[in-house]
Amino acid sequence: MRVFVTGATGFIGFAIVKELIAAGHQVVGLARSEASGQKLLAAGAQVQIGDVENLESLRHAASRAEGVIHTAFYHKISHMPLGTRLRVFLGGAPGGIVGRFLSAAVTADRRAIETMAAALPGKGSPLVATFGTLSMPFGVLATEDQSYDRDPSAFGLARARNQDVLEQLAAHGLRTSAIRLAPVVHGPGAYGLASRMIMTARKKKQSAYIGDGSNRWPAVHQLDAARLFRLALEKSPPNGVYHGVAEEGIALRDIAEVLGQRLRVPAVSISRQQAAKYFSFLAPAIAADNPTSSRLTQERLGWKPSQIGLLADLQQSEYIQP
Repeated sequence: MRVFVTGATGFIGFAIVKELIAAGHQVVGLARSEASGQKLLAAGAQVQIGDVENLESLRHAASRAEGVIHTAFYHKISHMPLGTRLRVFLGGAPGGIVGRFLSAAVTADRRAIETMAAALPGKGSPLVATFGTLSMPFGVLATEDQSYDRDPSAFGLARARNQDVLEQLAAHGLRTSAIRLAPVVHGPGAYGLASRMIMTARKKKQSAYIGDGSNRWPAVHQLDAARLFRLALEKSPPNGVYHGVAEEGIALRDIAEVLGQRLRVPAVSISRQQAAKYFSFLAPAIAADNPTSSRLTQERLGWKPSQIGLLADLQQSEYIQP
């Protein structure tokens, strides 16, 4: 299959590119520059220069593909085109910058999905898009058959609403699937949300958890996640929903203690009020109790995570040094 992959040079996207090529697929990867595209060429993929707001570029690549895997999303303001950055910074009061950034990122994501879906030549073509388990209701085990948390105050609601776009596209014959990734996708040198804990622990000289640290984070290894995307592309029926989760829930305290050992700093408890200052805008995500099941994903796609678990990865990683 000829597959167009957005976010193809990123931590997860590049692993997907290599997984697809190893399985015999032809891959065209989206890259923001010719320099970043060299990485894709070296891996055996073709390159489409553009970004998620360059709709003509997305349209061109999708129209020549048999399927799409969409992993690109603006996680940093620096990744946005200049015009979008200016609107984020200058479009209102300084206190609203984070909200404007998120709104711009979610809008770009929705438009990208709609553009690529319209351009795919086959009515039953697969389109796999990326979301997060942090959009699910907290404090209970989330399953694939549950909707994202639709409460207006829910964490991650803005991006999660783009799952509704996939459902609408599936009703018109497109073979869409949504993969809700764990907040910790880990592998060589990258640890998802835990990376923020590592950076903060180095800076503050202590590894913090919130309260008793019993809140749970799901996790998945980069290579297991890449295989899941391939299986969804190949096997998913329309409107499939899957969880990129190998470990249902790891206590935040356990993560903080391992990081403390590796960084040679104490693991300490902080209050929710202290967390807002300690972790900044990511404090709500750090505090999330987000246990998530992937049982149905494994049953429906035959996906069996096999890579190293998060705590063992953190314990042995050469990238985590004092």
